[in-house]
Amino acid sequence: MCNPLIPAAYRSAGPDAAAGPGPQARQDFPPAPEPLPVPVMDNHTHLDFPNGDKPVAIAAALDAAQAVGVQGAVQVGCDLESSRFTVQAVDMDSRLLGAVALHPNDAPKYAQRGELEEALAEIEQLAAHPRIRAIGETGLDFYRTEGEGLAHQRYSFRRHIDIAKRLDLTLQIHDRDAHDDVVQVLREEGAPERVVFHCFSGDEELARICNAAGWNMSFAGTLTFKNAANLRAALAVADPHLVLVETDAPFLTPHPHRGRPNASYMVPYTVRAMAELTGTDLAELCSRISENTVRAYGSWA
Repeated sequence: MCNPLIPAAYRSAGPDAAAGPGPQARQDFPPAPEPLPVPVMDNHTHLDFPNGDKPVAIAAALDAAQAVGVQGAVQVGCDLESSRFTVQAVDMDSRLLGAVALHPNDAPKYAQRGELEEALAEIEQLAAHPRIRAIGETGLDFYRTEGEGLAHQRYSFRRHIDIAKRLDLTLQIHDRDAHDDVVQVLREEGAPERVVFHCFSGDEELARICNAAGWNMSFAGTLTFKNAANLRAALAVADPHLVLVETDAPFLTPHPHRGRPNASYMVPYTVRAMAELTGTDLAELCSRISENTVRAYGSWA
């Protein structure tokens, strides 16, 4: 028997199935949370990840999110294939905006094949679509890339910054174990007007740097993890006008469902944790997050 608390789109691997990281995840989506009192947006999701061997039904995934107060999302590309998908997706549903880029762990692969310049040129072409509002996710990742690959990462990051500035797009940053270097590159190149630290992973120090620079901090389900004291400390000092929320679905599912597949309908779990941690009225926090997100990416209308 289907669990009525799980959105219908997430109960099977049929044509309405939504994103999940593997075949078993089809039957293991968490229950839907209580709807938020004021709608917000998920500013980072990956709808191109299939549910097992089935593609995501975009409308069904967004319907499930909207039912709990998540009225829109930013679909994010990480390579040419997913960036092309993103451009197609934003034309399919007005509840989506998009971001396109070469992920810092993918940029060295393009470079090793001699295809980096060509790939960057296509990213810039894709970014010209009016519903592509960000260049991302780009940045630095010192966890999965090392050696010669780091030089390609840095070069790619700088090129993405340049594209974002010339096209007046938001820069969506992937920063893993590279806080100081990301900040250094942003300062050396001159950051775009709007910057979002996707899945913010820093501490109070990085939060204060973002406050001073006016850079947005986007908190994901990792905020709710027991070992994430640094994120809770960062949220406590983050400028409320710079705070966003995301899923990074199908990854980083919030507590108490960590380890199960994530989706945009799970955003309320993280928002409620944010309200509790900051002692903020839930409706007030939702309104502020929504305003911050529109300021970062523009209107969904």
